[in-house]
Amino acid sequence: MAKEMNNRQAYFNYYIEDKYVAGIVLLGTEVKSIRDGKVSFVDSFCLFDDGELWVRGLFIASYSHGSANNHIEVHDRKLLLTKRELGRLEAKLKDKGYTIVPLRVFFTDKNLVKVEIGLGRGKKLHDKRETIKNRDVEKEIKRYLK
Repeated sequence: MAKEMNNRQAYFNYYIEDKYVAGIVLLGTEVKSIRDGKVSFVDSFCLFDDGELWVRGLFIASYSHGSANNHIEVHDRKLLLTKRELGRLEAKLKDKGYTIVPLRVFFTDKNLVKVEIGLGRGKKLHDKRETIKNRDVEKEIKRYLK
C-alpha cells in the first residue's frame, strides 16, 4: 500500500490549531496517481465557495499508464465534510489571519482517499527563525545522545 504524503511546509509556515479529516472527490486516474505517491502540496490551500469547501493548487501528477482521458493535474477538488464542521471552519475563517491548508493525503483501511486539513494562523518571520533554531538544537541533542 502507498505511504501517506505529508505537507511539511505547512507546519513551518503556520501554527496549526485544529485538524479535520475530509473526503475528497477524485477521478480514477487521480486515485492511481496518489497510490504511486505523486502528490505535491506546493501553494495549495482551501477555500469556501457557496458553502462548499474546495482545495485549490493541489498537484496530482497525471497517471503514467493513463490514456487520452487522463485527468488535469491542477484543478479545484471538492472536500467532503459534515455541515457542522463546515460551519465551524467558515466561522473561524472570518477571523483575520486564519487559513485552511491540506496537511496530508492518505488511504483509509477501506482504500478511500482522505485529506487531513488544518486550520492555521500564519507565522511571522521571527517565528520561523525560532522554529529553525529549535530544530537545530534538537538535532544537536540527538547527535550527542548517540
